[in-house]
Amino acid sequence: MGSAKKTDSRSRKARIEEMRRAEQSRERRNRILTITASVIVVGGLVAGGAVLINSQSDDEGSTSSQSTSGKFVTGKDGVKTWSEKLSQTHVTKDVKYPMEPPVGGDHNQAWMNCNGDVYTEAINNVNAVHSLEHGAVWVTYNSKASDADVKALADKVKKTPYTLMSPVEDQKDPIMLSAWGKQRTVTSAGDPNVDKFFSEFVQGKQTPEPGAACTNGLSK
Repeated sequence: MGSAKKTDSRSRKARIEEMRRAEQSRERRNRILTITASVIVVGGLVAGGAVLINSQSDDEGSTSSQSTSGKFVTGKDGVKTWSEKLSQTHVTKDVKYPMEPPVGGDHNQAWMNCNGDVYTEAINNVNAVHSLEHGAVWVTYNSKASDADVKALADKVKKTPYTLMSPVEDQKDPIMLSAWGKQRTVTSAGDPNVDKFFSEFVQGKQTPEPGAACTNGLSK
């Protein structure tokens, strides 16, 4: 039994290290793509492309306040799964989500950095949801969580790529974990369900865009 746990731990560490190397490689490619895209955009604006871009932005903004239908269904393991398919449209305004914190739905085109990023102030849901789309696990807490738990969770997040953490005062429980379409409450930082949730849902099967970047997004 102990040997199996050690093997799982080594496998998980190797997977995380592989994701970290892949992320660094993507960052280098993204820098080149960003420079190239900037040149193309400038050329397009000179040629009159600004009219089309503005029209697309208006269309996105008009659909941004929609809410997602469905409900949570709780499994035997305590993990709640959203019952309906979650939309993935990029919008420019706030979205009214049917759960807090949200686990998916329409979101802003900019994601929150989620490479083990810990935010000490509330972040925008529309950006955090984009991070979940990329396969991140979002750790949230409110003022009822103990300082010791908050610190321990922050230490864990900082060591884990494709995770982020922030306060969400309006959530119903002191500590909650969210992934795309998935959510659960844990009793403390030492709750074994924290590791289980990370192991299953960090870049898990539920991820709509596996391997997408968790850096070069928003940092506050």
